[in-house]
Amino acid sequence: MEKFTTLTGVAAPLPWVNIDTDMIIPKQFLKTIKRTGLGTALFHEMRTKEDGSENPDFILNKPAYRDAQILVVGDNFGCGSSREHAPWALLDFGIRCVISTSFADIFYNNCFKNGILPIKVSEDELEKLMDDAERGSNATLTVDLEAQEIKGPDGGAISFEIDPHLKHCLLEGLDDIGQTMQRADTIASFETKMEETRPWV
Repeated sequence: MEKFTTLTGVAAPLPWVNIDTDMIIPKQFLKTIKRTGLGTALFHEMRTKEDGSENPDFILNKPAYRDAQILVVGDNFGCGSSREHAPWALLDFGIRCVISTSFADIFYNNCFKNGILPIKVSEDELEKLMDDAERGSNATLTVDLEAQEIKGPDGGAISFEIDPHLKHCLLEGLDDIGQTMQRADTIASFETKMEETRPWV
């Protein structure tokens, strides 16, 4: 998993509340277990018209936001089903950070397991960041995970809280497998001991 340290990128505003995982990645795209290739289906029903053509009014289709790496979104982002395809689609599109006042628990934890930083801020702070994100190509934010700080285009800064363990995992690029492999020597020692003391197992 790619490490997350400091990210400077364009932030796209999605002010709607209760954006669920089916809106993030519709069910017809869940047939794959690959983590790549899902970026084209991100927000599919909003990004495309019924005839399959691109919806020019959707924020991520606008020239200033096509390469956005940060989303500033409304309350309760990632609610609905627990599909891990949602963070896969965000990451494949290029999104590394999502900022909201609250997230659905499963989606929140799935983000950390896939190298995405979900940040919780207050309503007032979200309003300020949403205003920053509406500046188009000038909507650049800098997210410093080590310092736990978001810097806006005007130089203002917002601090955020994060669980120390989850922070460590992102900084070191550790998913569940990576955390397990850090204990490879201990696991090997245990298995050797088991073979010696309980060879019938």
